[in-house]
Amino acid sequence: MKRAALAVSTLSLLSLTACGGSADPDSATGEPRSTAARAKQVTPAERLAKLMITKADVPGLDVKATSRDKGNDKYLFAKSPDDVTVEKPACAPLAYTMNQLSLGEPQGDLTHYVPQGSKFTYITLTTYAPGKAESAFAGLAKGVNSCGGGFTAKANGTVTYDSVTVEEPVAKAGDESLAFRATMPFQGITHTLHAQAVRKGDVIAAYVAVDGMAMVQDRPGDAKLPAAVVKAQNAKLG
Repeated sequence: MKRAALAVSTLSLLSLTACGGSADPDSATGEPRSTAARAKQVTPAERLAKLMITKADVPGLDVKATSRDKGNDKYLFAKSPDDVTVEKPACAPLAYTMNQLSLGEPQGDLTHYVPQGSKFTYITLTTYAPGKAESAFAGLAKGVNSCGGGFTAKANGTVTYDSVTVEEPVAKAGDESLAFRATMPFQGITHTLHAQAVRKGDVIAAYVAVDGMAMVQDRPGDAKLPAAVVKAQNAKLG
């Protein structure tokens, strides 16, 4: 059970306000009211919930909430980025991405996953204040370019990544896209994780594909990111 728990822990792995000119006069003062004053503010959580794909967006597949969404964090590698210690600071964004943690200084984040047999695709959406998404994405790009030789991350257990290699994105989208794979040894067997990140405005979508049962079954894992899932989520970003 301890071994299975470790495997699971390692795999776990802006408010919108309309703006503009005047509109209907205020009933009390007779003065024009701005659109912003009349518009209902949308919280970061509400915005991300609308942006996250659903079953309707990926026919034949399911989209589920993670244990973190359900408040069950017993087997999570980390509850937040603050819980993670990385030997090479530049590699921290990689550890966060591969363990469904937010990058930079977010206003909100949401993670769901798409199961396909023993393979899982995790989708983490994060929203930021103006300008913060760009810096968060830049930090991830720096990590991909700086951590090819691997690194070690510690939180609820220790995870060692032997190598990090740049890959071609499954589907480029938004304002910026990048992709990479990382190899992770577990009891003498190599497991490969594939990840991609897309920034559209002030939202970052991070995708991670893992073989959820490979560690438990003592076999190599190498799950590819499914194009249908990535393209569907990219489309929801606009």
